[in-house]
Amino acid sequence: MVLGTGGTIAGIAQTPADNVHYSAAQIGVQQLLDAVPALAGESLEAEQVAQLDSKDMDYDVWLKLAQRIEFHLRRDDVAGVVVTHGTDTLEETAYFLQRVLAPRKPVVFTAAMRPANAMLRDGPQNLFDAVGVARIDCAQGVVAVLAGAVHGALDVRKVHSYRVDAFGSGDAGVLGRIEEGHLRRLRDWPSGTPIGLDRLGLDVTAWPLVEIITGHAGVGGALVQAAIGQGVRGLIVAGPGNGSVHHKLEAALRFAQQRGLLIWRCTRCADGPVFDEPGVPFASAGSLTPVQARIEMLLTLLTAPD
Repeated sequence: MVLGTGGTIAGIAQTPADNVHYSAAQIGVQQLLDAVPALAGESLEAEQVAQLDSKDMDYDVWLKLAQRIEFHLRRDDVAGVVVTHGTDTLEETAYFLQRVLAPRKPVVFTAAMRPANAMLRDGPQNLFDAVGVARIDCAQGVVAVLAGAVHGALDVRKVHSYRVDAFGSGDAGVLGRIEEGHLRRLRDWPSGTPIGLDRLGLDVTAWPLVEIITGHAGVGGALVQAAIGQGVRGLIVAGPGNGSVHHKLEAALRFAQQRGLLIWRCTRCADGPVFDEPGVPFASAGSLTPVQARIEMLLTLLTAPD
């Protein structure tokens, strides 16, 4: 099953030589499949779940996508699901779905850094590779297939704004590499206990607000005060180094914590964990990136006992 959500892979530029100024989410998922001759005759079904630039991804689409994936994975005739997605927030959607569904069949995200009419478009090869991974008998969990690499959903992150090989997996490393249509697997498939859609609530407007604040030289507490005023329930602090917190920001965060806000520390560094420090009252989010930690905190708040 191939589910489309838009993105650059479905985008169109005014000229094939322009890889930057294009309109995302212009063609449908069935057209994407039809543009890959190597997939002709394969047993594939296509469904358009959404059609948007992934910078505009929201909870409504997350919930609908999770529901459609869960529905199709229950079908005996579906070996796996492929999701076409924009690159900007792919890591967030993939993380959310792995934590909520932890599927026993493969859910394979793919995307492109070049629009569908580019001279050197990467979408067709990525889509072909993703379908191949979704057909592997032992595969499970949410993964992302891009530029010949397979990334686990709990590790994948976008690391470059322009290159075709724009994704990495941090310290964990890639799950595997696709070589001439075959997967050379280096790590285990993603696994875990699913949170379950039934625990999230169907009214996304009722989901708690969680925001990210970045620490930097001279940072103050104005954004923390604004967050309190807007009813934010949790804050992820992406601090420098080991998630360190400027003393002015720390004072504001302590006040917010007293008001009941949940606060976790991350690092703004590309890789590496954050360790708990004596005297620092804000819990570490471990090796989670700031965007992963935000989703994890959202899920924690959604599933917390009343």
